[in-house]
Parts: sequence; C-alpha cells; structure tokens
Amino acid sequence: MISCAQEYESAKEELSHLEQWLSRLQGEHPAPSHGLSKAGIRKMIARLHEELAFYEGSQEVKSAK
Repeated sequence: MISCAQEYESAKEELSHLEQWLSRLQGEHPAPSHGLSKAGIRKMIARLHEELAFYEGSQEVKSAK
C-alpha cells in the first residue's frame, strides 16, 4: 500500500507507463492475441487505481481533521 507522497507519485508514474504499454499492445495486436499480457496489465492498472484511491481517501480524512 502507498504510505507517503513519494510512493504516491511513483505509483502514478507506474500507472502512466502501464496505460501506455497497454495502448501500444492494443494498437499492435488489436485481435485477441497477447490476451494474457493485456489481462495482466489491466489487473496491474486496476490494483494501482485501488491503491491510489485508498491513499487519496486517507489524505482527505487527514486534511478534514
């Protein structure tokens, strides 16, 4: 889990990289080839979205106090 601003920024960079990679794969192989790779990338993207959302929520709670 993301616990500090530095990890948060790193996760955002990783998310951007994964989204670009997925986009490139979809452009190069639009048919269902490389499905396992695409599915794995989508799972990593989803995990990062969840971690970013959790961190952002915890920061909002801290700032509301």
